[in-house]
Amino acid sequence: MTRSAFAEFLVRRRAELRPADLGLPAGGRRRTPGLRREEVAVRAGVSVDYLARLEQGRDSNPSIAVVEALATALLLDERERSTFGWLALTSSHAARCPKEPEAHEQVPETMEAILRALTPTAAFVLGRRANVLGWNAAWADFAAPLGLLDDRENVNLAHYVYAHPMARRVLRNWSETADALAETLRRAALRWPGDTGLRETIDALHRIPDFAARWRPQGAHHDIATTLRFDHPELGTVDVPFESLESDRQQSLVVWLVDRAPASGQSLRLVPRQAVGE
Repeated sequence: MTRSAFAEFLVRRRAELRPADLGLPAGGRRRTPGLRREEVAVRAGVSVDYLARLEQGRDSNPSIAVVEALATALLLDERERSTFGWLALTSSHAARCPKEPEAHEQVPETMEAILRALTPTAAFVLGRRANVLGWNAAWADFAAPLGLLDDRENVNLAHYVYAHPMARRVLRNWSETADALAETLRRAALRWPGDTGLRETIDALHRIPDFAARWRPQGAHHDIATTLRFDHPELGTVDVPFESLESDRQQSLVVWLVDRAPASGQSLRLVPRQAVGE
């Protein structure tokens, strides 16, 4: 992305506010939605030129006082202020932040044992980039007909939802799921700002218009859906609640509660493929 997350925050938040939010008259016809740059600059006590430089990423060193003044001018609540300050720190002072250690991409033996023990419950291990690092046979049996395992060397939930041709057909709540994955990656970017692999994944997804439209750098935390609603090619209509648990390796164990999901069509009991015909 050409601008930092801090600069994106400024631009988007200014566009979201209206003059009435600040008790100002509309002031006639406006070329673009939201507040004028001059209106925000006056409220924050900074020059219009300086605000322009911040929004365009040409100035990357705002003081704490400026960040606080902008937060007040932009009517941020307490949680948004916290995120705004974090964005200013990580975007403007990246050189002062310790280099992010590489993400763990290998599933430890203990986690593999847990995956096997969970069978016949469908489960997998998720990395920082929404990449699936490992899975058990039950999840493979459910996921393969959906196209999720077409490329077993590079399984990524975000790429699947936004780019796979089957995703929109099989996910009845595609929009909700797409929002949830964008939010998951946004939170990951805030948590691990120095992870180059994560940044590359997000940059690649930004080339997909649907993802770019759902990327919300302004810092509001949105609830993440905990149910996937499928039109499964083999099992029919299936609503799958799921739970996740993060390990100390910053990987998440995700369980799809397929056996508890109501469905129309065939039974949801997943029989391992090797058992068919025995």
